[in-house]
Amino acid sequence: MEPSLLALENLVKTFPVKSVFGKPAEARAVDGVSLSVARGEVVGLVGESGCGKSTLGRLSLGLLQPSAGRVLFKGRDITAVGAKELRALRKDMQIIFQDPFASLNPRMRVRDIVAEPLIIHRLAEKRELDGRAAVLLEKVGLSADALSRYPHEFSGGQRQRIGIARALASGPAFIVADEPVSALDVSVQAQIINLLADLQRDMGLSFLFVAHDLNVVRHFSDRVAVMYLGKIVETAPAEEIYARPSHPYTEALLADIPAPDPGAKKKHILLKGDIPSPTQIPPGCRFHTRCIHRFEPCDRIVPKTTDLGSGHFVDCHLRG
Repeated sequence: MEPSLLALENLVKTFPVKSVFGKPAEARAVDGVSLSVARGEVVGLVGESGCGKSTLGRLSLGLLQPSAGRVLFKGRDITAVGAKELRALRKDMQIIFQDPFASLNPRMRVRDIVAEPLIIHRLAEKRELDGRAAVLLEKVGLSADALSRYPHEFSGGQRQRIGIARALASGPAFIVADEPVSALDVSVQAQIINLLADLQRDMGLSFLFVAHDLNVVRHFSDRVAVMYLGKIVETAPAEEIYARPSHPYTEALLADIPAPDPGAKKKHILLKGDIPSPTQIPPGCRFHTRCIHRFEPCDRIVPKTTDLGSGHFVDCHLRG
């Protein structure tokens, strides 16, 4: 069996913070996460804001150093390699940022933004840069006329297309898409997701697609991982998780998706309160403070991962 392109092993990431009284504390943004992405696979990573999704995405690329655990890319531990070796690996791993307005340098023309990875990784001669950049823009649905323009001359959706072209420039095998449509109008979101799906199919790319909305990743992901307060609480093939969600948190996220028919009857699950602070993680199951199904073991015993078959795994006492 071919090894995964990306394998995260027991990743932990903590950040030092100051408490209200000035005492040092620790926020556990990612807490013992293991996850893999196969070649050509799209893994959707979903959860509420503040659950650690973006931190996990940056750990996957070596943009953050983990407090514990390993990140294996093509079988090599990128947390242990030197700067020169990591730089060489970066050609094969890229990121699409959430905010298309903040992620593009306003002082650079589009030709320079898109061609920058080609220069950094020495993938093209100077005379080839404009031609290569034009081809990349065409792949994402923009014309070569955009080369001489600045980011402020484009709409949010067009800027995100430029960001995608930049991510494709080095010919990566793996891309982290960090909520790439959350800052866009709903009418534009579908266009960008369809574009990413077409690129993934045509180029055989692997994606870790980060989102807070399960509906966004539904038609793009092969597999979905649900994250809550720094932990993965459920993973399953995409259709399986939508048809048979097994964790109460996944059920609540699915119930929050608007129904296409306003008159259709829909089960609503109201989560109590906000996600707890990563500096004060509840004992036992960390979701028990908001769970409508909680019972006696939930507040003191951490649930084990249960294999439900067909690649479906869940951390919940109800299924154990």
